[in-house]
Amino acid sequence: MKKAPVTRNGLVAALDVGTTKTVCFIARVENGSARLVGVGHQASRGIKTGAVIDLDAAQQAMLNAVHAAEQMAGETIEGVIVNISGGNPSSRTSIHEIAVGGHEIGDTDIRKVHDQGRQVPDVADRTNLHAIPVGYSIDGSRGIRDPRGMYGQRLGVHVHAISATTSAIRNLVGCVMRCHLDVRGVVVSPYAAGLAALVDDERDLGVTLIDMGGGTTTIAVFFDSQVVYIDSVPIGGLHVTSDIARGLSTPLAHAERMKTLYGSALASASDEKEMIDVPLVGEDNHHHANPVPKSILTGVIQPRVEETLELVRSRLEASGFDNLAGRRVVLTGGASQLSGVRDLAALILDKQVRMGRPMRVHGLADAVAGPAFATCAGLLVHVLLPAGEPIRRRRSETAAASGLFGRLGLWLKENF
Repeated sequence: MKKAPVTRNGLVAALDVGTTKTVCFIARVENGSARLVGVGHQASRGIKTGAVIDLDAAQQAMLNAVHAAEQMAGETIEGVIVNISGGNPSSRTSIHEIAVGGHEIGDTDIRKVHDQGRQVPDVADRTNLHAIPVGYSIDGSRGIRDPRGMYGQRLGVHVHAISATTSAIRNLVGCVMRCHLDVRGVVVSPYAAGLAALVDDERDLGVTLIDMGGGTTTIAVFFDSQVVYIDSVPIGGLHVTSDIARGLSTPLAHAERMKTLYGSALASASDEKEMIDVPLVGEDNHHHANPVPKSILTGVIQPRVEETLELVRSRLEASGFDNLAGRRVVLTGGASQLSGVRDLAALILDKQVRMGRPMRVHGLADAVAGPAFATCAGLLVHVLLPAGEPIRRRRSETAAASGLFGRLGLWLKENF
């Protein structure tokens, strides 16, 4: 997973492995931005609550999605960056410090403290996926964005470590590798969705992104341009479908169809008058369909969506990041497209809510420009982020280091 994510011909590929769908995007990197050239979209198999439960079935869905994207792009890919929404993703923040001896803090000190911050130890049975610097401190004084040029005895970095269960990560990576593809990165779903769907001001001022998938609902809080909190709730759109199938005694396929065509998370005055034909389990003849008012369908859907949003609210309140995120919420994921979800979320969370769509990838067709594809687009955006060196050199230092003696002088300046 240490290989360069961008190939020699400028291609990069992302694989979104979800509970209900598997999507592959292939993009060409041009002038620092990604332009989509291939799309593959398949119904998922062998995935439950975002985790692999059947290697063969999941592998086949991945192969089909990747093959369709390769055919559209006219290219063959060797590796992908993949998301993970299962494995109970969570986060914790730790502080790491180094001694700087009172001299002016430079790029070398930043690199040293970053290197130490990346060595966040794994918790038992969990593996760290991201170690993101979210702020600096000098001699205990916090809230520093860029410490370069300042003076102090000790330089600290606040690192946000995001982890998931080791077994879920290994099963996902192993399944992708069985498709003869290199895994060039694993990114948690809400972080990826936020990279694609959030505007800069939202990430600066504070926002909560809720990615409502088929098997899980994942949460990411962004503040000061960084993701500062990750959590998940093991409930998604498939649970709504299952409730409909049980409550109305109809097959799962018909329950999903009714949810898509007629479902709503909020009741309306006309629900009692509008009738829906509900095919019954075991009945092949549609003449035996049971007509029910739409209000019954809404009465099944609304409690499950309310439960999901209330769990999200309680997780945010317990974490202490609810106030930091402000009053802004962005919804992504296929389950967020259900009618009435946005209004219900605004009511339960008491925040301003908008639907999030991928904005930072060029060439998206209308069919793949909705909230359900924000995570896959965000994986492409993640590839383009600066790797290994979050803070770039100043122009004067870069110019000074252009020659052999310039580089030698810069090394002496930074180390003595």
